[in-house]
Amino acid sequence: MRFHAALLLALALAGCAGGSTSPRIPPQPVTRSATPPPPSTPTRMTGRGLEGVVDATAAQLVARFGQPRLDLAEGDARKLQFAGQACLLDVYLYTLAGGGERRATWVDARNTAGESVDPAGCIAALGR
Repeated sequence: MRFHAALLLALALAGCAGGSTSPRIPPQPVTRSATPPPPSTPTRMTGRGLEGVVDATAAQLVARFGQPRLDLAEGDARKLQFAGQACLLDVYLYTLAGGGERRATWVDARNTAGESVDPAGCIAALGR
């Protein structure tokens, strides 16, 4: 009797150790569009002191501020970062609805401690 109980216990434990087989779920097909997505329609930043930066091309920004510290591209967007002793200026460029070359539509600025500062003041400081 002990032998049968031990055998049943061993079979039960072996069943647990083997794991269970769950039904396989077939992978779903990936559908991709034949045409690329349309360019995003970014918001254009406005304000005093942003003239010559917003709506500028990358070449115009480089001519004004020098070589960027960072130059990142993703999809239809591009980010240029210009650095000075007083601040960092991030300029975001997008391909606009009419197509053509990417243009700056938005800027962010922060001081060397990472705190947000007035973009116009940073633009003025970098332009010196």
